[in-house]
Amino acid sequence: MGPAAVSRATGPFAALRFVPCGFEAALRRGARVRAERGVDASTIDRDAGGGNGRDEPVALVVGLCYESRRPTMTTLNDIARALVAPGKGILAADESFPTIAKRFASVGVESTEQTRRTYRTMMFSTAGIAEYISGVILFDETLRQEMPDGCPIPKALSAAGILPGIKVDKGAKPLAGFPGEKVTEGLDGLRDRLKEYSDLGAKFAKWRAVIAIGSGLPTAFCIEANAHALARYAALCQEAGLVPIVEPEVLMDGDHDIDRCDEVTRATLHEVFGALFRHRVDLEGMLLKPNMVLPGKDCPKKASVQEVAERTVAALRACVPAAVPGIVFLSGGQSDEEATAHLDAMNRLGPHPWELSFSYGRALQQPALKTWAGDDTRIEAAQRAFHHRARMNSAARYGRYDVSMERDAPAVG
Repeated sequence: MGPAAVSRATGPFAALRFVPCGFEAALRRGARVRAERGVDASTIDRDAGGGNGRDEPVALVVGLCYESRRPTMTTLNDIARALVAPGKGILAADESFPTIAKRFASVGVESTEQTRRTYRTMMFSTAGIAEYISGVILFDETLRQEMPDGCPIPKALSAAGILPGIKVDKGAKPLAGFPGEKVTEGLDGLRDRLKEYSDLGAKFAKWRAVIAIGSGLPTAFCIEANAHALARYAALCQEAGLVPIVEPEVLMDGDHDIDRCDEVTRATLHEVFGALFRHRVDLEGMLLKPNMVLPGKDCPKKASVQEVAERTVAALRACVPAAVPGIVFLSGGQSDEEATAHLDAMNRLGPHPWELSFSYGRALQQPALKTWAGDDTRIEAAQRAFHHRARMNSAARYGRYDVSMERDAPAVG
């Protein structure tokens, strides 16, 4: 199949019908990927996820043709798979200065370089945490700090069997000409920053884009602009030998229902993977960090745990290529237990073409933060709270979580 064979189909995947390595080779590779992951091919068909009958077959082919595009792919794939190892997930400890200040203020703690270091190293030094946590996304400041014993934080994490990562975006800023919408900045100088972060010990990186739902929102251009930035970031990461975590977050803010979230999530994922393909990003050397399909926080009609799980998995099956090693969900405003229950329900629907894991911030940290509240005599109690939350999400990775397990949770505060 050559360039002349590009499909006339319209829609987000129209440009993805051209498979550089050959259609038959892509299908063979797709079959091998599914076989390796124990996925019955009959569960991945045109009806999967309630799609339009065209999206899924294309999604399965796209990304299966990168077998030898970059010499670093094997290393990147190894790192990506280690981050979604069975029973493990990622701790997002990459809050910006304004965000961490707001969270500290909620428990009466002033945000200073010392309090931030104490709080984060408290979690990193929790005994036995490497059994449940595969990697930690760090903020620039934290990547350069040391543990209480003087060991650089990235080195200490690596020694414990936890991969250090780094947030590299510069935050979501207003998208000029598009009121109410944002685009994430930080591409300028990124190549040099990635080299420095790699030299400091980072093995992977993260970039977050935000898509708001509202009256007339999101616009197609907002989705396109953010997808383009995500793809440029991902390509630069792989060039630097870092695994990119691609995070397109459809926000929970608003009163939209679950159907609207489903529609926007699918449109966003289609555009993101189209951009990744055009930028020649090796899908086997990256991870996806999406939102779950949920109604808006102010929607009067709530969704059950089972409905959220089914709608989210259906959207992913329709949009995410099987070549992606893992999907690490953000918690996105959910409570600790909600985020765990939703992840558990999704894993009970498996097997899936990809690992379904977590990359939680608040949903892992909040009990520990409330328990510590700036009192260093409470560090051990806070570590027990953090350990419990990590253990619950590890159980959810296997589809073995039950709310009755929360009875063992340490008292918070």
